[in-house]
Amino acid sequence: MPFQQGSARTRQRTVLLVGIVVLLAALVLAVVLASVLTHGERGEVAPKMLKWKDRGTTKNLQEVILGRCYSYVMARYPELGDKDCLKIWESLKHAFIYKDPCNITSEDYQPLMELASHPIPCNKSLFWSKTNDLAHRYTKSNQNFLTLEDTLLGYMADRVSWCGDPSAPGINYESCPKRSECESNPSSVFWKMASKMFAEAACGVVQVMLNGSIEAGAFRSSSIFGSIEIFNLNPDKVSAVHIWVMHDIGGPQSESCSGHSIKRLTSILEKRNFKITCEDNYR
Repeated sequence: MPFQQGSARTRQRTVLLVGIVVLLAALVLAVVLASVLTHGERGEVAPKMLKWKDRGTTKNLQEVILGRCYSYVMARYPELGDKDCLKIWESLKHAFIYKDPCNITSEDYQPLMELASHPIPCNKSLFWSKTNDLAHRYTKSNQNFLTLEDTLLGYMADRVSWCGDPSAPGINYESCPKRSECESNPSSVFWKMASKMFAEAACGVVQVMLNGSIEAGAFRSSSIFGSIEIFNLNPDKVSAVHIWVMHDIGGPQSESCSGHSIKRLTSILEKRNFKITCEDNYR
């Protein structure tokens, strides 16, 4: 009889201990769930990268930028061999990594602009708008002219994409914002600054290649050339502006040198005291 009473007490203690363990486990689970929910409400959980409309950062961006930089300063223009490509890459990376891709400033890129800038020979600057392929086919076959994409900055960044994100890993490889989504995105700010610097460096006679097959007009005030480059040409350094109005092969001839938008362009240039010539389908 005493033995049976002892067994009963042991079973009671076991049941009690199991009950206590289950209760403690339930309490711990409740605390964890409450913590997760609270953090979620406060936004403390690492946010997912936003999905933008433009392509994401170019894969192996560092290798692409470094490769282009070394190719430019070692093979194409060895006189620029004192440029530090590693420093140039680091300054580009620090301009956007871990940053809000809609809040990039000119100050972010200033160190890069200073590191990569170099003189542009007089009479060699070629500006373009909506004539990308033609302008660059021309400069590849004719070494007398340089577009922005033929400078070190433009050569490194041409057809390359990059943007950051405040959350790890700090670079968004999935998507980047278009200009229509936010003005102060990494690409727009970079090209505006590079274009401004390219225009400021121009001297002597400069060339402008525009597309006369565009129905809206060859010269557009909203373009990089129309909004930035034209207003950063220095009348004290630039002696004349030669405009080339080009038409697509087999395409419409919407505008010529006598067209309304070209008249608007020449008016802007004349007010800034530039000498102007215009030629249709310069060969």
